[in-house]
Amino acid sequence: MNAVLEQFALTGKVAVVTGGFGKLGSVWSRALLEAGAKVALLDKPDILPSEEALTLQRQFGEERLRFYQADVIDRPSLEIACHHIEDQLGLVDVLVNNAGIDQPPAKVRNDRLQDIPFAAFTTVMDVNTAGSFLCMQVFGGSMLKHAFGSIINIGSLYASVSPDARFYDHIETDPPFIKPPAYGASKAALVNLSRYFATHWAPQGIRVNVLSPGGVEGNQDEAFKAKFQHRVPMGKMAQVDDLAGPLVFLASDASRYVTGTELIVDGGFTAW
Repeated sequence: MNAVLEQFALTGKVAVVTGGFGKLGSVWSRALLEAGAKVALLDKPDILPSEEALTLQRQFGEERLRFYQADVIDRPSLEIACHHIEDQLGLVDVLVNNAGIDQPPAKVRNDRLQDIPFAAFTTVMDVNTAGSFLCMQVFGGSMLKHAFGSIINIGSLYASVSPDARFYDHIETDPPFIKPPAYGASKAALVNLSRYFATHWAPQGIRVNVLSPGGVEGNQDEAFKAKFQHRVPMGKMAQVDDLAGPLVFLASDASRYVTGTELIVDGGFTAW
């Protein structure tokens, strides 16, 4: 392997992924594992391991991929998990703050903008922003012990632009579905919070960046996909494999002089 490619290797590094059993948890985990890292997957005690996570554990073994229980808005549970990770895998080198709340169409009740309950707003802010804050404190504390680390906060293109309500106007619900305002607000706040931590911890060898994906193709309805893809300069939604390279870049020494920035992986969506 040449010197440039060696910079992307994560051999022997310890990575923590929060929200590990969610939609993207296994995407980040596979990327980190394939780059050589040992991975600690965190999720709430009431969340069962996803089939994708179990498949990865069978493939890479428990010595490379372990599961831990913790709630990102419960600091004591995070501290217990961090202690176990340090004891079993080693000091933390990489943190991927992936845990978050999003609302897909037609999964929960819809409210008009003026009627959205305050608790619905604050719950999203608590998990997406405050939860990331707590995780940076706790696992960043592990990084401070060896003056090295990369924190990657998972943002969104909606940290930069407002969701287009026309993407959802074909969905027959009353009231009409709208993307909750707290989601984009929480991700925008996370971008600024990341810059704050980046400037404070840079002298201690810890980098803090944001990886903001665009729309990732999944089980969305075809009308939504068509509208969304028409809005993307590259004409398509992201595939999960499109996110692996950017994550490994930010986690590895290939980005050793990169901190306090937001890497937007959206096919050009926010360029228009």
